[in-house]
Amino acid sequence: MTSVDELFKKPSSAASAKRKLDATKDPNELYKAAKLEADGDVKSKGKAPMVEDEMEDDGEAGPELPPDFDTEDGPDEDEEGRFFGGGMDRQTAQAMHYIDQQEEGQTAPEKFDTAWLRRFALNFEKKISKNAELRGKFENDPQKFMASEADLDTEIKELSILSEHSELYTEFAKMGCVGSLVSLLSHENADIAIDAIQIINELTDEDVEAEQEQWDTLVNALLDVDLIELLAQNLSRLDEASETDRTGVYYVLGVLENLASQTSHAEKIGQDKNLLPWLLTRIQQKERPVSQNQQYAAEILAILLQSSPKNRNTFIGLEGVDVLLQLLSQYRKRDPEKDSDEEEYVENLFDCLVCVVDEVSGKEKFVEAEGIELAQIMLKEGKFSKPRALRTLDHALGGLEGGLACERLIELAGLRTVFGMFMKKQENQTTEHLLGIFASLLRLLPGGSAPRIRTLAKFMEKDYEKIEKLVKLRRDYASRVFPIEQAIGKERKEYTPEEQEIMAPEWLSRRFDAGLFSLQLIDVILAWLVAEDDGAKKKIIALLADRDEDLSLVQGTLKEQIEGLTEEEDGQKDHKEMLETLLQFL
Repeated sequence: MTSVDELFKKPSSAASAKRKLDATKDPNELYKAAKLEADGDVKSKGKAPMVEDEMEDDGEAGPELPPDFDTEDGPDEDEEGRFFGGGMDRQTAQAMHYIDQQEEGQTAPEKFDTAWLRRFALNFEKKISKNAELRGKFENDPQKFMASEADLDTEIKELSILSEHSELYTEFAKMGCVGSLVSLLSHENADIAIDAIQIINELTDEDVEAEQEQWDTLVNALLDVDLIELLAQNLSRLDEASETDRTGVYYVLGVLENLASQTSHAEKIGQDKNLLPWLLTRIQQKERPVSQNQQYAAEILAILLQSSPKNRNTFIGLEGVDVLLQLLSQYRKRDPEKDSDEEEYVENLFDCLVCVVDEVSGKEKFVEAEGIELAQIMLKEGKFSKPRALRTLDHALGGLEGGLACERLIELAGLRTVFGMFMKKQENQTTEHLLGIFASLLRLLPGGSAPRIRTLAKFMEKDYEKIEKLVKLRRDYASRVFPIEQAIGKERKEYTPEEQEIMAPEWLSRRFDAGLFSLQLIDVILAWLVAEDDGAKKKIIALLADRDEDLSLVQGTLKEQIEGLTEEEDGQKDHKEMLETLLQFL
């Protein structure tokens, strides 16, 4: 059970959260550097400054002791029994002894259970009601309600202990305290609202050791009392020119990140009429250097777009693709500072763009806004932006609707760029995206069209050097995947059919980690080349024969892909039909 002493020694939940507030922006130091007392004086919350003399002088301080004072032999009690040697009467000495016992942990720690929660809830409601009453009564005389505001502030902060007792979340939600806490987000004093947001951030943080059911109960209760709408309102009223308000924005973003860990909640956030527009505006603010909040806003936006097609289409409707391309165009040649907020910011902008170009309308907007042109420049001249632009192109050209982007890439002489990269040594991820682009070009460009003929010609030129590179890569990936498949084969014998079904996703994941996806892409490309050109077919067969291999290897990969596809999911029916057709040419 948590003792009072342990509470003050233990860091708060916010301090252990996944995302840390900058050290120079510690909310405990920023929040209300000073408060007005009832008499109008300013009371500092910071530590008192250390006097230089105290630091430098190691000797005794204060006046000299009287000549007849003896610390060891002096009387402990005077004749009337009122005073002790330390100058304290008996009652004071007993009180000090009690305090010493507390410090030594001799008193029983407070028990945080349902009874404690009910007492707290009652007191919490009283503090809210008292503050509201005094604010209403003395609206034009803040001195009359500032004391109650300070009491309310303290009470809100004490809720932090609940994050260490998630077993009380369900009871907390049932008591109606959630509604009272969320209502404080609309408090006239923005500092009180920030306090409440910080506590909600702590209670919903991923570091809280709560069962999923407990977390869901609390979060559903928060959403039922319009938490998202009130968070959006606070984003609108907080002014980041103020350090305290800047911290408040940080905590709002933290709550949004916590909620967005569930897809349904992420979609609800994205469909709020104010939140996506605010995030879109926030990432465009001109800041040098990029601030932590600007980076965080870009990260939240990326999370929301990854979570829901509905969010992506809403964002596209807000001209989000244009905004992202404009922001990223600054990094055509210039790299952000390494390990900085700006680097994370740019990374998140690319993540957002990759998400939206997966949508049909996003692909169209990307081509219209000259996204292919920007990516082409980054591939030629960028450093940090180069692999990210390639990834974006891979997604923009992919899917059944990527044909327009494929044609545009070829119009811009993009084949020379991507094939030039392919012939050089690349990291595995870069190679995977290049293979994805080649597969999309072969699948989507119309048969007999000029762009398709130009693409095929690239594979055939210089005595089929690109095909030689493909076969070499195939062997490399196969050599990585094969040992994993052998190990899985041995494991499979130790499991029952039911257990094998449970293990299937994990085994597939291990094979993909070893390079199965790239191997499958290569075989699809080889199958297309066999189907399209007799010369390419002869070259592929000859290259495979060098190691006593043949097209049956490619056939096996295609068959496995076909078996893993279902016609129910979007796009998989067409993909399955394509693979079955290619299989006939092998």
